[in-house]
Amino acid sequence: MLVPSPFPLAVDGTVSEVLPQATWLLLLVVGGAALAAWLVAVAIGTVVRRFAGRSTAVADLSRRGRRPLRVLLVLVAVTVVLDSATGVGEWRDVVVRVLGLALIAVAAWLVAVAAFVVEDLALARYDVDVVDNRHARRVRTQVTLVRRLTVAVLALLAIAGMLLTFPAARAAGTSILASAGVLSVVAGLAAQTSLANVFAGLQLAFTDAIRVDDVVVVQEEWGRIEEITLTYVVVHVWDDRRLVLPSTYFTTTPFQNWTRTESAVLGSIEIDVDWTTPFDEMRTALDRMLDENNLWDERVKVLQVTDAVSSVIRVRVLVSAKDGPTLFDLRCQVREALVVWLQREHGASLPRVRTEGVGGFGVERVPAPALPGSTDAVTSPNAGLFTGSVEARERSRAFAGPSPEELAERSRNTAESRDERPAPQP
Repeated sequence: MLVPSPFPLAVDGTVSEVLPQATWLLLLVVGGAALAAWLVAVAIGTVVRRFAGRSTAVADLSRRGRRPLRVLLVLVAVTVVLDSATGVGEWRDVVVRVLGLALIAVAAWLVAVAAFVVEDLALARYDVDVVDNRHARRVRTQVTLVRRLTVAVLALLAIAGMLLTFPAARAAGTSILASAGVLSVVAGLAAQTSLANVFAGLQLAFTDAIRVDDVVVVQEEWGRIEEITLTYVVVHVWDDRRLVLPSTYFTTTPFQNWTRTESAVLGSIEIDVDWTTPFDEMRTALDRMLDENNLWDERVKVLQVTDAVSSVIRVRVLVSAKDGPTLFDLRCQVREALVVWLQREHGASLPRVRTEGVGGFGVERVPAPALPGSTDAVTSPNAGLFTGSVEARERSRAFAGPSPEELAERSRNTAESRDERPAPQP
């Protein structure tokens, strides 16, 4: 009686030529080694979590590094078993090469996790949820940029390490290094804009020109710095739009930074009022408004008359707040309160346009005495260049010709002379 073979494609108790018995045994050993490595990784993680205690850094390292550590140990175990096996066919070399590439990638992953844990530990020491968080925002900006640089460098090193495992790539690398001067010039010219943005991003992060959460005004838009990368900066505008600007914009174009040295800022409110406004009472009302408003930081409160021309007087109010958004709300509230106070207490002080003296309103026309030799009375009280005397009227006639009155008088004289002529004799 024939007993079925436990291996696939097996006939009469013999292993097929596709997977010989040695191969099956090797696969079993590989599976056992992978399982053992996985269990070791799980045990290491359990021990680390147990002895970590209240250490935030160790707990974060255990949480982040659990998966890459397990994958790394499994790959190491499988690679060691396959590399020590002999006589299993040519497929072993291909698998070992692929496992070597995977080992390099997972090792870079694990190093990146360790770097992230160190960076998170540095960020945890600086809290940005405080009133004066300028230094904390500076550290956060720099650590964020260093994290991106770390990822980029580790990825580049991992790719280079993978390529160097191939003999052809090593030979090509030698040729590239020999011609690195020419290639660097060509690459610099081809990626001039990108490299400029990269260096500008480094300059912004480490020269403290802008920081994450800074309040800025760019392109006449008010917003906060939301993200700083190697090539661009994201500005969160007040109406929830995002301005994505290249890093070179902030190194070549002037912009306003309201939180460059401190978060507290000043703001102005301008109101046009009438000339009859009582400014002492207005200052008293302003003091009462600010004392009752919790947005004011009690640093600056000033009311000044900055202009007094035409029919209105311009009043400027200076107030201060702990940061830009708070200042904006404070300015709006103070402006509204002052307008309501003027409407309720001093309605006559609201701005108005006066018409006295415009178009003859309010000016009494006093006739001037008639000049000798003139039949017209001068109605303007001010004698000028072309009115007020016989010589002035002659100058006026030279510029504008005879007046309508003179033309009418000439017409009357002509008609009278025509009537006085004797009638022709028949």
